Amino acid sequence: MKFQLYFRSLIVAVLLTSSVAHAQQQPVALDPNKPDEQLTKDEADVRIKQFREATAGLETQFKQGEEKFTTLTKKLAALQKAAADCDSSFYALVNASKADVDAFRQKLGVLEGKVRELKALSDDALAEKDKQDQVRALENELNAMRKEKIALLPEFFNRIIATAKDIKGLYREKKKNTSSYTVGTWAENRECLWNISARNEIYDDAFLWPKIWVANKSIIRNPDIIYPGQEFQIPAKADKTSEEVKAERKYWRTKRGAATSTSPQPLKTGVNN
Repeated sequence: MKFQLYFRSLIVAVLLTSSVAHAQQQPVALDPNKPDEQLTKDEADVRIKQFREATAGLETQFKQGEEKFTTLTKKLAALQKAAADCDSSFYALVNASKADVDAFRQKLGVLEGKVRELKALSDDALAEKDKQDQVRALENELNAMRKEKIALLPEFFNRIIATAKDIKGLYREKKKNTSSYTVGTWAENRECLWNISARNEIYDDAFLWPKIWVANKSIIRNPDIIYPGQEFQIPAKADKTSEEVKAERKYWRTKRGAATSTSPQPLKTGVNN
């Protein structure tokens, strides 16, 4: 009887020991979204262990990053020194100091800025006299800079060439409000104000002939009489002005009063025939 009890106790002890060992071998499953205050002791231990491992990994990465940063900083310093030495060599070739080069760089930058401002203007605005004066002044300033030895430095050479090209492209001629036309003969050209106004290169509209008459009244006494070789100023194409309309009406009243035709009559080379 005592033996049986002892044997049973021994079996129970073995089973308990085995159960505890098995429990210790099983990893604790931890929900990463579970709040800290709801963790069991084993889960809290696991989370603390994970945190420590993550912290150690970040510390290792930080240390490696610091070492890389230190190495790259040293390389950058070496490259900067080499670049400075190279610049000094270039500056010596053009007999200039760093201060001279810095001043030239600033001056060129200001000039480039002025060129950009002018390039943004419309053609009509750019054609104004004051703007064209600015263009010429910028070109003169750039030409003076090009004579300096500093302009030969690689940093500036291509920029100066590009700026000179931009300045050349800023020159505009103000559009003339009038053009000129030399009268031919009636025999060859059928010249009269009506036909001249109808020409494609003039107005392409015969009814605008009063514009030519009014603009040239000092030499056209009678719009029916024009002469070969006369040079007329041709105003820009536009609707007839009030002055031109009045002149035309007066012309037709005079024609009706004289019982003549209702359209301008060309006189061949200024002679009735």
